[in-house]
Amino acid sequence: MVLRATDRLLIVVSVLEGRYFPKRPKRLLIVEAKFDGEQLATDPVEHTDQPEFATELAWELDRKALHQHRLQRTPIKLQCFVLDPVSSSKENIGYIVLDLRAAQEKKQAPKWYPLLNNKYIKFKSEIQVGVVLETDSKALVDGFKAKEAPPREGKASALLSGLDPKSIVPVLNKEEGCHQIGPAEHCRDYFVLSVTVAFATQLEQLVPTTMKLPERQPEFFFYYSLLGNDVTNEPFTDLINPNFEPERASVRIRSTVDVLQVYLCAQSKLQIHLCCGDQSLGSSEIPLSGLLKKGNVEIDQHPVVIEGAFVLVPPNRAKHKLPQLPLDMAPTVGVSVILQRESLSLVVPLNASTGPNQPQEKVLSATKGKTETLQQRSQNAPSQVNHSSSTQDEATESDVESLKFEKGMKVKKKADNGPVGACQPNPVGASSSSEPVSAQKILIPAASHHFCFSIDLRSIRGLEVGFPINCILRYSYPFFGSAAPIMTSPPVEVRKNMEVFLPQSYCAFDFATIPHQLQDTFLRLPLLVELWHKDKTSKDLLLGVARLQLSNVLASEKTRFLGGNGKQCWRQTYNETVSVTAAQGSGSRIADLSYAITLEDHGLVKTQEVLVSDSSQCVGAGQQRHVPHAQPRAPEKHPEPRETLEYKAALELEMWKEMQEDIFENQLKKKEMVHMQVLAEEWKKREREREALVKKKVAEYTVLEEQLQKTLRDLDKRERQLFSAESELQTVKKELQAEHERKLQELQDSVRRAREECAHQVELERSKIKQLEEDKLRLQQQLNEAENKHKILEKEFQQYKDQQSSKPEIKLQSEINLLTLEKVELERKLESATKSKLHYKQQWTRALKELARIKQREQENAVAHLKKQQQELEHMRLRYLAAEEKELEKTDRQELEDIRNELNRLKQQEEERKQLQDVGDNSAGRVSNSRKLNENMDDYLSRLIEERDTLLRTGVYNHEDHIVSELDRQIREAIAKRNITK
Repeated sequence: MVLRATDRLLIVVSVLEGRYFPKRPKRLLIVEAKFDGEQLATDPVEHTDQPEFATELAWELDRKALHQHRLQRTPIKLQCFVLDPVSSSKENIGYIVLDLRAAQEKKQAPKWYPLLNNKYIKFKSEIQVGVVLETDSKALVDGFKAKEAPPREGKASALLSGLDPKSIVPVLNKEEGCHQIGPAEHCRDYFVLSVTVAFATQLEQLVPTTMKLPERQPEFFFYYSLLGNDVTNEPFTDLINPNFEPERASVRIRSTVDVLQVYLCAQSKLQIHLCCGDQSLGSSEIPLSGLLKKGNVEIDQHPVVIEGAFVLVPPNRAKHKLPQLPLDMAPTVGVSVILQRESLSLVVPLNASTGPNQPQEKVLSATKGKTETLQQRSQNAPSQVNHSSSTQDEATESDVESLKFEKGMKVKKKADNGPVGACQPNPVGASSSSEPVSAQKILIPAASHHFCFSIDLRSIRGLEVGFPINCILRYSYPFFGSAAPIMTSPPVEVRKNMEVFLPQSYCAFDFATIPHQLQDTFLRLPLLVELWHKDKTSKDLLLGVARLQLSNVLASEKTRFLGGNGKQCWRQTYNETVSVTAAQGSGSRIADLSYAITLEDHGLVKTQEVLVSDSSQCVGAGQQRHVPHAQPRAPEKHPEPRETLEYKAALELEMWKEMQEDIFENQLKKKEMVHMQVLAEEWKKREREREALVKKKVAEYTVLEEQLQKTLRDLDKRERQLFSAESELQTVKKELQAEHERKLQELQDSVRRAREECAHQVELERSKIKQLEEDKLRLQQQLNEAENKHKILEKEFQQYKDQQSSKPEIKLQSEINLLTLEKVELERKLESATKSKLHYKQQWTRALKELARIKQREQENAVAHLKKQQQELEHMRLRYLAAEEKELEKTDRQELEDIRNELNRLKQQEEERKQLQDVGDNSAGRVSNSRKLNENMDDYLSRLIEERDTLLRTGVYNHEDHIVSELDRQIREAIAKRNITK
């Protein structure tokens, strides 16, 4: 199946910013996203209340895979971590789960997602995240390959040719016996990558007290992986004084500088582990990204180097409770990483004969000298320091050469009566050799001077080491003609607060060189004097190094003296006391070294070729100082000055002086031995007291440590209990919140129903008032009609009276009587109408009072009903909701039956009322019957209203139910009938 360019997609997750985070100034925040087994992470940002990530994370896939993931509902999980830069620990504070189905190809606005399982309980932390599907632009340009173009900012040039840093992996080339890094068509250069583990210090700090070592003598070793090959050094058993042979592992690489730079940036760190069996006690990370930098062309001229003392960190610092130690007390390992072109390499390249399974080679021939160089440099640069100068390579070669001479050569030193030997002459450019040079010719430049340099290491004092040492001083200076080390012997015991004079510590060197080169060398290269502790039970221990600046002698005052050949010579002398700094750690002072150096200039060397014989290797024991081995050939013979009588007398006088000095020194030494014995006994006594005190303190500290561990365990247990209690409290809080919301909703529904009922009651009263007003208007109209009739009758009576005034008297009398009767009848009707009017007024007043009373009663009932409803709400809800469905049906059926019976009874009463209304003849009977009917109708109406309110108060029925609607209809009919009767 061939995928089209448009079928390739990118799932882009934009992690923008966060909010509602607590401020933690010494912490960093990082977000890790995991999808389909692949994990990506943002860059660490500061832990503020509003962290800004501003990072896009993308995964490649096709549309078919996207469809499968959507069907399976594959999530995208974002986990937020807090990083501690000091301990490199990582703490998970929450996570976010994104739904892949919500991702669309059109751009959507980012959303705020709250952190789930948030460890910051008091903060509702949120992160703004956007998810979008984009077309893979890399697939759209399939088949297109850019030509060589300048690299983009922040990317190597290898990336422009389509290389992904993750895809660059070393591949073993069996035919050429090397590792290939990068595409085969670009790999045209050969390199050699070497790693040397030289020394280690303070390794006992890495073994916790809770760790159980093997019962037998445990073996420790260093392990690291070099291009996929596991490398270990020779095991050792002593952690306090680790003694192992330094080993260099080299790998041949075929690649280019650009591709190699990208690979080293991707594989940015080399991890070296200190192991005991299959357990790692600590590890150190050496950054490899600094070997090759952008635009670095130094590798074309000389190797690039990363070397130094790197701190070893235990795998879990918090678990081991390892305190933060100063750098001089921290466990370190000395490592040197060298990358160079194969043409510049000092190591023999690997060839096909080594086999495909052995692409690396441990080179041990040139590493001993390198060990000393690393140990000397570690005191000045204990941290990670990059060195890439050619001078270091020269020093390494000279150190290796010195190791070759160490077993085969012995340097003669000065006895108590004077110098007894000197090193062979070696001009600039000539190398030292242990073979006989009787027929060797040495070419000397015309401008060279014959120099004699002597050094006398006098005494050691101010020792700051906690134990007595057997002191040996060791140094070498290849510029004097030999790289073989010079050592003092025999070892002398040095203790604290005492000064010891070193025996046989004088040595002189004769050599020829140019004065300018001598001055330049003395200014550039100091003389390093090593302080060693020689132990009979274990190997020698390097304690410290003293730096002697030889250029100081050039600034001292010059004195003239007469040479052995009668020529005028110049002498310069310089005395000084320097500090001996610790070889391991931060370079603190451990002792003071007093020395004296002398430089003698015997003038120009005239002869250009000097023949060196065996007799010129050393001079006799009776010589006062070294004479130059490079004697110029004189054209004429001079008398020997040592044969004169003055010289012999002076020699006897000097020998007598030296003998007297020896006698005096022997007496002083005897006194010194007595005092030293007394001091030694006192020291041993105090040492025993100190050891007892230390044991006591150690026991106390052990008890305190156990108590501290117990307290920590209790605190951890208590913290877990508090966390579980807080979780339970949060759950209960959520339940109570939900219950509160539910009750509040029910209360609001009850209030709403009460308001609707009150509104209905008010509407009924308004309808009653409206009906009463209509009755009032009707009665007023009737009264007006009656008054009009009365006026008309009065007018008619007046007319009739006027008409009858002309009739006879009897007729008038009869008419008067008739009119009197009519008048009485009219007066009676008028009185009746007046009484009716008064009665209607009283009824209207009573109706208004009744309406006010009803309003007040309804308000009181509403308030009481609300209070009663609040008190009995839970009880009523439980009682009516707990009733079974069958009982509810029975209750409804019984209520319907009661309502039916009541309706039948009301119908009978209505029929009786109609019969009584039809039977009534007179007005008095009608009034009494109407009053009785009104009272019965009021009672019936009040009972119907009370039954309807009772049903509504239960909360089971509402106004839409059939029973309540039927009662409302009957209430309206009763009100209408009562109004009609009135």
